[in-house]
Amino acid sequence: MKKQTQHTTLSVNDAVIPVKIIRERRPNVRIAIGKTGATLRMPTLTSISEERKHLSWLNEWLHERLAQRATLAQRFTPKTYSDGDVLQVGERRYVLRVATEDRKSHTAKLQKDTIVLRLSTLDTGLELEKSIKQLLSRVVAQDFLPEIERRVDDWNDRFFQKEISGVQLRYNQSNWGSCSRSGFIRLSTRLLFTPPQVLDYVIVHELAHLVEFNHSPNFWAVVAKAIPDYKQAVKWLKAHGESCDF
Repeated sequence: MKKQTQHTTLSVNDAVIPVKIIRERRPNVRIAIGKTGATLRMPTLTSISEERKHLSWLNEWLHERLAQRATLAQRFTPKTYSDGDVLQVGERRYVLRVATEDRKSHTAKLQKDTIVLRLSTLDTGLELEKSIKQLLSRVVAQDFLPEIERRVDDWNDRFFQKEISGVQLRYNQSNWGSCSRSGFIRLSTRLLFTPPQVLDYVIVHELAHLVEFNHSPNFWAVVAKAIPDYKQAVKWLKAHGESCDF
């Protein structure tokens, strides 16, 4: 029998956690939580009553996990954006003007230091939060891109002298950056919430892939040549990365 997947959500205090339920060929039940939600894996022929028991177990387990890790709970707690709120990104402050309207889609526009959000009533909860993050990210990325391009060019000129085909800022939760073999560098807008030295480390990390397209000892030697104390930035991201978000 083929693997079967269904989706649901579990409410844990104020958090709303997406849950992926997977029936597959396996001898036991496994639960886990990641960046995008929780996963319940169980044998294909699990009965409906047993599935309910497993979901109850998952719910209890999630209560324990979220109590232990506040940042994990924050990730799945819908964030609200109100008219007049201030969004601090690095040294730049944006005043949010938020209006909810009977419209089919959301829009965002930057007017000097004000971001005007026009939101549809069709989205709520985590879906609305996801849409707003994408909108804010897109507007802030346009504002910051010239500065980031200069930063990339500066590090490239000083240590790499490689051809760069482009630089893009976009919202990404799965990684902090990437670099293609053609020299196109993508950086997550979440980096704009990190200290300058951490942002610089990720830029150097991606530029180093133009020298070593891997994570071998040679690659890390290239990174260390540009930023000798790069491990401090790595530690910072592991400790605080989850809190860097719109």
